[in-house]
Amino acid sequence: MDWAAWHAGYDNPDSVLAGRLAAVQAVIRAALDQAPPGPLTAISMCAGQGRDLIGALATHPRRDDVRARLVELDPRNTAVAEQSAREAGLTGITVVPGDAGLMRHYRDMAPVDLVLACGIFGNLTDADVLRTVEACAQLCREGGTVVWTRHRRPPDLVPVIADWFSARGFEQVFVSDPAAGFGVGAHRLCHPPRALQSADRIFTFVPEKQPAQP
Repeated sequence: MDWAAWHAGYDNPDSVLAGRLAAVQAVIRAALDQAPPGPLTAISMCAGQGRDLIGALATHPRRDDVRARLVELDPRNTAVAEQSAREAGLTGITVVPGDAGLMRHYRDMAPVDLVLACGIFGNLTDADVLRTVEACAQLCREGGTVVWTRHRRPPDLVPVIADWFSARGFEQVFVSDPAAGFGVGAHRLCHPPRALQSADRIFTFVPEKQPAQP
C-alpha cells in the first residue's frame, strides 16, 4: 500500500474519504469546544499527513492550547504534516517518524485529552482492533475523547467497536450514520484511565496494507 498516494482521495470533495475527513474534523472541533480551559494534549496514531488534526486546529480558538504528537511511518507523509503544521503556525504539534503501533511513542504523554485512531481499524485484524480499543482506555484521560474511523463494508464492525468502547468505560458521543458510507466514532472516557500495560506492540497492519517502500 502506498500511503502517500492514498491521500489523493482527500482532494476530491465528492469522495467518501473527503466526507470522512470533514466528519472527523467536526468531531475534533466539538471535543475542543467542550474541553476544560487550559492546556490540552493529543496524540494521533498513523497520522498520515495530519489533515484531520491540523485542519481542525488551524482555525480553532483553542489551537494554541494544544500540544500534540503525530506518529506516522511514511517519511513522505511526515514531511507534509510538518510543513502543514508550520504553515498553520501550530507550534504545539510534533511529528514523530515511527511505527504508530508501538506504545513507546505515547507513554510519556499519557493520559491525554484527545486520542485519534483514524484510518487504522480497517487495516487490522479484529483482535488488533480490540487491542487498540483497550490501549485507548489507557492513553485517554478521564473526560478525554477518542476519535476513530472504520469502513462500513460488510461485515460492518462499527457497532461492535462502539460496544467495545462502551464496555471499557467510554460513553458514545457520536457515530456516523451508515448511509454516509464511512464510519466515524467518538467516545468519551467516563472514569480514570486504566494502568499502562508493559506490552509495547498495540497493533500491526495486515500484510496487504503494509506500507510500500518509498
